[in-house]
Amino acid sequence: MTKDLTAAPAPASVITGIGYWLPPTVLTNDSLGDRLGTSAEWLSSRTGISSRHVVAPGTSTADLAVKAGRKAMESAGTDRVDAVLVATVTPDRVCPPVAPEVAARLGQPGTAAFDVGAACSGFLYGLAVARGLIAARTARQVLVVGAETMTSIVDPQDPATSAIFADGAGAVVLRAGGPDEPGAVGPVVLGSDGSCADLIEVPAGRSRHSPPAGSDSPAETQYLAVSGPDVFRKAVARMAAVSRSATEARGWELQDVDRVVPHQANAHILAAVTRKLGVPPDRVASNIEHVGNTSAASIPILLAQDAADGRIKPGDKVLATAFGAGLTWAATTVVWPELPNVPEPATPV
Repeated sequence: MTKDLTAAPAPASVITGIGYWLPPTVLTNDSLGDRLGTSAEWLSSRTGISSRHVVAPGTSTADLAVKAGRKAMESAGTDRVDAVLVATVTPDRVCPPVAPEVAARLGQPGTAAFDVGAACSGFLYGLAVARGLIAARTARQVLVVGAETMTSIVDPQDPATSAIFADGAGAVVLRAGGPDEPGAVGPVVLGSDGSCADLIEVPAGRSRHSPPAGSDSPAETQYLAVSGPDVFRKAVARMAAVSRSATEARGWELQDVDRVVPHQANAHILAAVTRKLGVPPDRVASNIEHVGNTSAASIPILLAQDAADGRIKPGDKVLATAFGAGLTWAATTVVWPELPNVPEPATPV
């Protein structure tokens, strides 16, 4: 008699490895303030950021993704995955996607590979997609990378964005496992509101704002534009609400959470989300002071740094939450696993 495999419960997705990479060039507020004609203190007070990592000329998003992905695979003790997902808003080209190149450079020829575009929520969207691939038994191991060269789409003379956004990559490896295992990723709660798409955008370069043949787009439309006050209000409300939904979906209360790992938007948004959730500030992870806002890379970088430094410990109940352009938002939970090969910090921070 043929066994009915469809009757077996769908496998869960378990984190088995983590890694990150920050480019070694550090841009301090002193240097940035000289460029912008303002003070380091003013920049810090507006953003909560005192320094950030930026790529050197010629360094691409794929370069960062490969370094973070390799560290995550080493952490997992594996040299083979069945799919590679790269969450990014700064791919190396309009076409093709960056993930196939990342997979090839990681020694994964023929592996399924594609990009996930959900801006600052992209890494958590990528986790949701990876969970689906594993649950459907399409893949047993998946590498999910968040990688950004945000400085490539930021106006270097705009203090509102150049002080906040930075470059970096983080990654995790997921494998098929049981829902009660440490490291099993809980339900990923997702949402979006396309009616507010213009609040965070790079207007030029695609069909809606494609310039006529032989002309160029105005320079300002090629850079990231952010409507600060509106984004602040929506980010705080959505991150708080989706965080509650994700903890409820896991059967947790917010007071059960040992570590909240939020997307590193800016210090004022992080403080407001913390207050709205009613979580003690010492339970909220942050590296924004020295890393800045790395969009889709921020959550995996922060997870990897906290794991390396012991701020996240095996058995901790972790909540990750994000908000980004689109608008998009997402949150999920995990009981942190014992990772035998947690990477040391990749660069000084």
